[in-house]
Amino acid sequence: MTGANARQCGGQDALYAEASRTHGRMIARLCAGYEAEPGLREDLEQEMHFQLWRSFAIYTGQCSLATWIHRVAHNVGARHVDKAVRGKRIEVLADLDGVDVADDRADPEAQADAAVTLDRLYALIWRLRPIDRQLLLLHLEEVDAAESAEITGLTPGAVATRIHRIKVLLAKDFAKGDVS
Repeated sequence: MTGANARQCGGQDALYAEASRTHGRMIARLCAGYEAEPGLREDLEQEMHFQLWRSFAIYTGQCSLATWIHRVAHNVGARHVDKAVRGKRIEVLADLDGVDVADDRADPEAQADAAVTLDRLYALIWRLRPIDRQLLLLHLEEVDAAESAEITGLTPGAVATRIHRIKVLLAKDFAKGDVS
């Protein structure tokens, strides 16, 4: 390995270590949004981490580290969903506020209700088309429309419009209990 390659690899490793430390939980949440099956979810998370590490070989600071991480993770997640759709593992995708997350100090009954609510939300998210799923997951991670546009290649206006439509669709389906 040449000196330049060793320095680059060290920088790549350092960037990955920082990204994993600061955004590892977000990556795990994205995996839960992209994959319902636990074993496949673990594989997806490993693939996201691997591709993130690889991507740092070409990262030149053209965008913020957080934007880069989201972009790589969502691209891996979208490819994963595309493969599942082509392989017919996913049957129906929806075509195109909030669910309160339980307080860790809440009583067990409230935690169980929150877990059921979260499971229902994920079931609805898994039905969305890949681009809509990506936008909703970014929104749930509190990424604004401008940064979501940079990550997805859409315009900020298109992102805001799609988020609004997705919320309406999910609110309607969530209210009637439709997660099939």
